[in-house]
Amino acid sequence: MSMQHLLAVQSSGGSMGLLGFAPLIFIFAIFYFLLILPQQRRQKKWQQMLGQLKTGDRVVTTGGLRGTIIAIKDDALHLRVPPDNLRLEVSRGSIASVTTAEEETKAGKS
Repeated sequence: MSMQHLLAVQSSGGSMGLLGFAPLIFIFAIFYFLLILPQQRRQKKWQQMLGQLKTGDRVVTTGGLRGTIIAIKDDALHLRVPPDNLRLEVSRGSIASVTTAEEETKAGKS
């Protein structure tokens, strides 16, 4: 094999290498827009909700407990849980959502 032939084969492979990365870049873009970006938005919204918690809010924990916030510490909340007005201390990170009066009446009707 001559040196010119080897150089011709090697140089043609270089342009294919760039085309070989195009599908990987395309797949990464799809993953970013369909998985990563929505998760970041959800996380930001959850962090904002945790920052706005106040005494008297009705919340649902990740374990499914529903209660009313009666005290707030640094990283913990005290909840009053019906029907026996049981007082529980839960971490702030275990709050899944804050329920509003509209959601409570809607849940009560169904």
